[in-house]
Amino acid sequence: MMSVTRRRHPHDDAPDTAADFRRLAALPDGVEHDTLRDGLVRAWLPMAHRIAARYRDRGEPLDDLCQVAALALVKAVDGFDPARGPAFVSYAVPTITGEVRRHFRDHTWLLRVPRRTQELRGRVRTAYRELARSGAEPTLAAIAARAGLDPEDVREGLSALHAYAGLSLDAELASGAPGEGLTLADTLGAPDPELDTVVDRVAITPLIAELPEREQRILYLRFFRGMTQSRIAEECGISQMHVSRLLSDTCSELRHRTLSGAA
Repeated sequence: MMSVTRRRHPHDDAPDTAADFRRLAALPDGVEHDTLRDGLVRAWLPMAHRIAARYRDRGEPLDDLCQVAALALVKAVDGFDPARGPAFVSYAVPTITGEVRRHFRDHTWLLRVPRRTQELRGRVRTAYRELARSGAEPTLAAIAARAGLDPEDVREGLSALHAYAGLSLDAELASGAPGEGLTLADTLGAPDPELDTVVDRVAITPLIAELPEREQRILYLRFFRGMTQSRIAEECGISQMHVSRLLSDTCSELRHRTLSGAA
């Protein structure tokens, strides 16, 4: 059985498990090894949860972050070598913190951006917030000076500020913006049904140009002016039945010639 005595550390109220880690390193794989390992994980679990809690309210559920931190703690327990000197807390904290940050980089960005750009975003955001406390809008030069970055790096970081999370389509447009009162979904375009006929129109245009003038006029009145066959008959001085026959024959000919050309 593992006995754990707790003592206050300068920065973390962590358990004193140095002797247990030395014993774990000497044990072969087996039930005793696994039992001691599990006890060490449970002993350090509050510290892992405390690290996860530092990242609350950043768009990820705290339960998920605690799970990531717990898995990182298991990784730290398995990878720690007490013979190398540093205390476990010095090894575990950066390991767990790194895994939580990696979780944010890999799973919570709306758009995939390079790791360097993600890091620039964090530095730019921090500098921006610090400068904005004065009430004035921070300039590019001021952000660069505060963050210790080149202006081009600041621009790259700014470009990623809105890549982390997206707005719902139900979100309303900002007050004072064009279309105020509408939602983002209201501003989305819709497929243009005319696009489906673009290729057909391009293919049939030269064929229509080869038709007799009367057939061209009848097609124009019917399909571009939307006139009825009776109105076309009055316009052209022929019977409605004649118009119907001309339309049917002309459309059949155009269809045949178009399909023949495509083949």
